[in-house]
Amino acid sequence: MRILSIDYGRKRTGIAVTDPLQIIANGLATVPTHELFDFLTDYINREQVERMVIGRPLQPNGQPSENLRRVEEFVSRWRKSVPDIPIEYYDERFTSVIAHRAIIDGGVGKKARRENKGLVDEVSAVIILQDYMKSRGI
Repeated sequence: MRILSIDYGRKRTGIAVTDPLQIIANGLATVPTHELFDFLTDYINREQVERMVIGRPLQPNGQPSENLRRVEEFVSRWRKSVPDIPIEYYDERFTSVIAHRAIIDGGVGKKARRENKGLVDEVSAVIILQDYMKSRGI
């Protein structure tokens, strides 16, 4: 079964997922946040998902970021609607910075980065998932 991760944003949300053997984390999609719940519901109807991991947005000093309230509302809604697939928080501090650097280091040009703003969200979700897997010894 897969593990799915979410980099929840106000406008766009990046999603990453493992392979069924939970060996590799891959970017899945970037979706408009207002479509996220429906996208995830459709995805779990097609694929077996063991659990979901959502980035917990904190400031560098550990204080909640302004996006935390929206993330908590989404998590609460998910837990009520789909209680058989657990969702847990994972610290997402600096994932966007790391994602930007990875994209640049990967050779993605400035024009392509400007045209595909969702790429950093998807890469951030991959980083969250990779870090989560490493922390769990997966």
